[in-house]
Amino acid sequence: MSETVWTSRLARESVPEGGLHVDISADDEVRAVLKKAAGLRDLPRLTASFDVTPSGRNGIHVVGEVSAVVGQNCVVTLEPIEKNIVEPIDLTFTEGQPSLGDDEGEASFGLGDAEPPEPLVGGAVDLGAVATEFFLLGIDPYPRKEGVTFESPNAGDPAVNPFAVLSALKGSKGGDAE
Repeated sequence: MSETVWTSRLARESVPEGGLHVDISADDEVRAVLKKAAGLRDLPRLTASFDVTPSGRNGIHVVGEVSAVVGQNCVVTLEPIEKNIVEPIDLTFTEGQPSLGDDEGEASFGLGDAEPPEPLVGGAVDLGAVATEFFLLGIDPYPRKEGVTFESPNAGDPAVNPFAVLSALKGSKGGDAE
């Protein structure tokens, strides 16, 4: 999805020193577009809640969560199911283009390193775009109805496997081809 459907821009200069709380909710039109893009059966609720505080001279820190109710089909039974999504958000945004490189331009980072800050675009962050990203990442690609497990039709018989046909062919040709 290349164009942002759910927008809620917040300029860095509008964030007071003590921070502010922002709640946003996707309207019917936005939910319809995201439902189609995500391949959902239904999307009756999509909201996000953020606490935004200044970070350094030119940045902001965004902490919150996106929550939704999604209608999907169970991948095992194909029955319709509803799932609740709650995805935590903790990002820092800053002016300019952040870099992973050191003074010589070499990039290095470890698994324990903090994420580099995201760039503020035009001095602002689009909270709707942030919520959309975390919402899409939070959707279970293989939803299952509670308590349902997939069992292969041949799970209990070790003789039935993809190589059984090859073994049968090998036996009918008179043994090994050595």
